[in-house]
Amino acid sequence: MRRTKNKKAIILLSGGIDSATALYLAKNKGFKPLALIFDYGQRHKKEVDCAKKIADSTGSAYRVMKLNLPHKGSSLLDKKARLPGKRSFEEIKQKGIPSTYVPGRNLIFLSIAASFAESVKAEAIFIGAHTEDYSGYPDCREVFLKDFKRAVNSGTKSGKNIRIYAPLINKSKKEIVKIGQRLKVPFEYTWSCYKGGKLPCGVCDSCIFRKKAFKELGLADPAR
Repeated sequence: MRRTKNKKAIILLSGGIDSATALYLAKNKGFKPLALIFDYGQRHKKEVDCAKKIADSTGSAYRVMKLNLPHKGSSLLDKKARLPGKRSFEEIKQKGIPSTYVPGRNLIFLSIAASFAESVKAEAIFIGAHTEDYSGYPDCREVFLKDFKRAVNSGTKSGKNIRIYAPLINKSKKEIVKIGQRLKVPFEYTWSCYKGGKLPCGVCDSCIFRKKAFKELGLADPAR
């Protein structure tokens, strides 16, 4: 990715490690970020508050987009559904796509980001998706992002001028934490847990991935 200067970029910012690191990478490459934060009916709003803090830490403007996904279809949207937890890293990888998958979430978010980018004349969209992400969500794969870019090219007036960056797509969580540490990402502001307590639960799939990454790097997780 070439270094640029003051070109606008829309950043999909969830409040987690991956999207925070993607924001800092965009900033480091000289883009002027505009963070897009989604309040889509998830179990808790803590990650929305964290995303705001992360955007503020870079001096980036942000917009909070409220969506209603009444069809549920995910344990992240249905508070009555059981969240997967207390599984080993190996079990998570072997069990396939978990109940926390939100149908078409990145497809929805990227479509809004593309519309937003075109309206404000942004030249890039950054997403923190990566292939290790939580048991292989289908909308976190490189093939999906390439197909989506083709749709943007053919379905929008200025789509060919909008680049989609997924700088972490082939990185592991450990590698992402290492990149974030180098860029001085404030991990104390990030939130990964599927629950919204005062401290991470430590047993949900997302917590397992996060704990493993910090432990392998010999780092203390500031969120804990």
